[in-house]
Amino acid sequence: MITHYAQLKEVVEKSMQKVKITDLHTHIYSEKFDKLLLWGIDELLTYHYLIAEYFRYSNLHYNEFFNLPKSKQAELIWDTLFIKNSPVSEAQRGVLTILNKLGLDVKSRDLKGYRNYFSNLTTKEYINKVFEISGVKEVVMTNDPFDPLEKPIWDEGGNEDQRFKAALRIDSIINQYEKSYKSLMEWGYEVSENLNEKAISEIKRFLTEWVQKTNALYMAVSLPPSFKILEDSNRSKVIEKCVIPVCRQLNIPFAMMIGVKKLVNDDLGLAGDSVGKSDITTIEYLCKTYPNNKFMITMLSRENQHELAITARKFRNLMVFGCWWFLNNPSIIEDMTRMRIETLGLSFIPQHSDARVLDQLIYKWTHSKKIISNVLIDKYNDILNIGWSMTEEEIERDIRGLMGNNFWDFINK
Repeated sequence: MITHYAQLKEVVEKSMQKVKITDLHTHIYSEKFDKLLLWGIDELLTYHYLIAEYFRYSNLHYNEFFNLPKSKQAELIWDTLFIKNSPVSEAQRGVLTILNKLGLDVKSRDLKGYRNYFSNLTTKEYINKVFEISGVKEVVMTNDPFDPLEKPIWDEGGNEDQRFKAALRIDSIINQYEKSYKSLMEWGYEVSENLNEKAISEIKRFLTEWVQKTNALYMAVSLPPSFKILEDSNRSKVIEKCVIPVCRQLNIPFAMMIGVKKLVNDDLGLAGDSVGKSDITTIEYLCKTYPNNKFMITMLSRENQHELAITARKFRNLMVFGCWWFLNNPSIIEDMTRMRIETLGLSFIPQHSDARVLDQLIYKWTHSKKIISNVLIDKYNDILNIGWSMTEEEIERDIRGLMGNNFWDFINK
């Protein structure tokens, strides 16, 4: 039995290092998806987090930057954010963590040398290396049938690497039905701009067929802070009349990522998205109105986090997950994880990487595992001080739950 702090700390840290992680939301892909799978130093440096930070210092015109070759963009970002300024932001530090974990010398500041290292690796070799270093067992991709690069791959047989699971991303149907219905028509679905009964039936057929084609674990959508379900909009109708019935029929969760303000600065492209506080009553309505549906929710605004955790206490069909996007900073991850444990115990999913570049699995999980471990050590120590004791097996069970099993239990619920 574990009865004192030093023993507790050692067991938690050891258990966290050996646990195999299920990363339930990423934007990375298996080798078969070819150009959609991003990896290597230039992809890391031109990640949209760092592009936004680069323009905090640079007076270069946005178009001039984006018209440059990716290698030149990477060199500008490296020089500005790593040489002329100390790389202390979380995104900057993340690049250094990756290089360090790969065994490269960060003190050298040798961008050419880093490029040479990556150029000597095959995609297959590097996927295996990243999974091993990060402790990730499997990831869930973001799979959009409206992506012209991705759809043909699924039409020709799809994913073959079982470490990469699918999630059906349906932003186009939910947020832009006025445009996306035309693609559905081209693909042989009898839809129309008017969401009549025939169109609703055909959208349900489309969703069902694509869940089955991709073997998707859940459907997912990114939503603005203004999102409401009780409104006369195509978005509301598609969710209630199409998505929720199909998810219920197939027994898969509907994942909503809420709080994105799209392109507040459209000159920045993807780096131009921002954040806003959302209304939690929409989540309450969905969980209460559809008790036989499963909902996975993450919200982008820090101000929404306590409210969301309390809502999860009221609805067992709601799974809170991750510290998404702008929340993926150590101080915020720690605060959110503590608050969630204090309100939900261990019945949530503390993190997902949201990685868009394969390499990011390394830094996001290296940083997050340390933070989650520290919070768990404090919380376990609190009950040890009251006289409770626990075994190493119990701690390993808890950590397996947080880092993967809670997700799979909810999927299979």
